[in-house]
Amino acid sequence: MAVTFHVWSSARYTFPLPIGHRFPIAKYALLREAVIDEGVVPAERVHEPEAASREALLRVHTAAYVDALTQGTLPPDAMRRLGFPWSSRLVERSYRAVGGTLAAARAALEHGVAMNLAGGTHHAFADRGEGFCVFNDVAVAIRALMAEGRVRRALVVDLDVHQGNGTHAIFADDPRVFTFSMHGRRNYPFQKVAGDLDVELDDGVRDPAYLALLQDALPRAIAASTPDLAIYLAGADPHEGDRLGRLALTFDGLLRRDAMVLAACRDVGIPVAITIAGGYGRDVHDTVRVHVNTARLASTWR
Repeated sequence: MAVTFHVWSSARYTFPLPIGHRFPIAKYALLREAVIDEGVVPAERVHEPEAASREALLRVHTAAYVDALTQGTLPPDAMRRLGFPWSSRLVERSYRAVGGTLAAARAALEHGVAMNLAGGTHHAFADRGEGFCVFNDVAVAIRALMAEGRVRRALVVDLDVHQGNGTHAIFADDPRVFTFSMHGRRNYPFQKVAGDLDVELDDGVRDPAYLALLQDALPRAIAASTPDLAIYLAGADPHEGDRLGRLALTFDGLLRRDAMVLAACRDVGIPVAITIAGGYGRDVHDTVRVHVNTARLASTWR
């Protein structure tokens, strides 16, 4: 019997971007509409997240960074590194997206799986944002659940095409959190931060080679981490149609990737919270399709 599957969407918390900006802000509303219209999740189980609290953010980020971002006083070079112009709407969106991952993580502990239709902002460090990542939602969720005594150990399965350098740096000295990443060797970020298990991929990798590497590495990550919760960054950017990904996975290959992660966790009783992470398709509808496929598969969790 399928579990009760809940998702969180912060799609209505959009923010202004310059014309031609490459961040695909439109995908979030399209994704919310698609999961409802296609019957993946009934509308009453698509929730609007509460904003993360300052207390939750400060378990991961420095007060100086949180306050400067919130008040709009970050220097221009810090905003350029982040990749967004500052606005109060960006701040609201960022707090809500983190809240969505925290809510999904709590729901996963109860139901086995849940999903934030945003999040996966893994380039955010404790003291700065980078690469379109304001706050590190995955780290905030893990630290919150640990503070609540609900999780002792956690596993991050990061299958975005870009290495989660911020997440790796935040948990570098925390043996309770195991960071596993499969990412492009020559892709952003160009200065990687070592995680507990990194699998680097050459440009142009296709389904068979990717899935073989994942099949080898994933059981090792689970065995080494013995986690109470896995947070899965199900990036759409390994897709062959992605502008920034430089890999060549098909829709089917990405769906098989998702199935492999969910099955591996299910088989040993690990709850999974999913975030969508990156996706920069030449056609935004391709990116949305990858994310919808992930949600549809998770909704059939058994």
